[in-house]
Amino acid sequence: MSRKAYPSDLTDLQWTLIKELLPEPKTSPKGGRPRSIDLREVVNAILYLARAGCQWDMLPHDLPAKSTVYEYFSAWRDDGTLDAVNRTLVGAVRGLEAPSGEIEPSAASVDSQTVKSTERCSTRGYDGGKKIRGRKRHVAVDTLGLLLAVAVTVASTDDAEGARLVMADLTRQHQPRLEVVWADSKYHNHALHAWLETQAIGWRLEIVRREPGSHGFVLLPKRWVVERTFGWLGRWRRLARDNEHYERSSVAMIHVVSIGRMLRRLDPPEGIPPFKYRAAA
Repeated sequence: MSRKAYPSDLTDLQWTLIKELLPEPKTSPKGGRPRSIDLREVVNAILYLARAGCQWDMLPHDLPAKSTVYEYFSAWRDDGTLDAVNRTLVGAVRGLEAPSGEIEPSAASVDSQTVKSTERCSTRGYDGGKKIRGRKRHVAVDTLGLLLAVAVTVASTDDAEGARLVMADLTRQHQPRLEVVWADSKYHNHALHAWLETQAIGWRLEIVRREPGSHGFVLLPKRWVVERTFGWLGRWRRLARDNEHYERSSVAMIHVVSIGRMLRRLDPPEGIPPFKYRAAA
C-alpha cells in the first residue's frame, strides 16, 4: 500500500484473519482477465465509509472507485459473505475473551433501537413511542456484546414482531449451547410466546423486569449488554442514522461495523487497551 494509511485501515494481522473468508474470484470456461483489484483496499474503503459516515460518492480518490467498492459490498451483502464473516469472528473473539472459552454462547440478549432515516430510504415508518420517523434495528447479542443476529424494519414495526425475525435467525444458526435469551417487558407478548411454542428451539425467552416503582432510565441486570452494543454501533458514523436505500443494506452495514469492531478487539490499535470482560449479571 503506497498511500498514507487511514485510521480505519486494516492491519496486516486483521487482513490475515478475514482474507480467506472472502469469496474466490469467479472463473469462466472461456477464460478472461484475472482479478486486478486489491480486495484489502476494497475492505478498507467499506470500513472507511462506515467509520466516517460519508456518502459513497465521497470516498477518497486514493481508495478504489465507488462503483467497484459498492459492487463488492452489494455482492457480499446478497451472498451472505458479510454475515458469514461476522459469525466466524464472533467465534474467534469468544475463544479469546469468553470466560468459558467456548465459541458458542449459552446466553443472549435481544432488544431494538429506533433511528432516524434519510429521505432516500425506500421504507420508513413512525415510532409513536420514540416519536421518530425512520427504521428500527432488532439485534441479539451474547454476553460479550457480540452481534449474533440482526434485522431491520420500518420504525412502526412492533418489537415482538421484529423479535421473530431475530429469533428465527438464531434458530437457523443452530446454536447448540444457547439456553436463554433475555428481553425486557416489551417482549412479554402473547403472540410472540405463542409463536415460540410452535418453533423447535432449544432455549427459553426470559423477561427481565424493572423494579416496581422505578422511573426513567434504569440499568436492567443482564440487559445492559445489548444497550452497550447499540452504543458501540453508534460510534461508527454511518450508523448514527439509517442512510441505506434498502433494509438489507442496513443489515449489511451493521455487519460491517460489527466486523470492524471485532477485528479491533482481536488486534487492538496501538495505545488502545484490550477489551476487559464484565459479567452480565
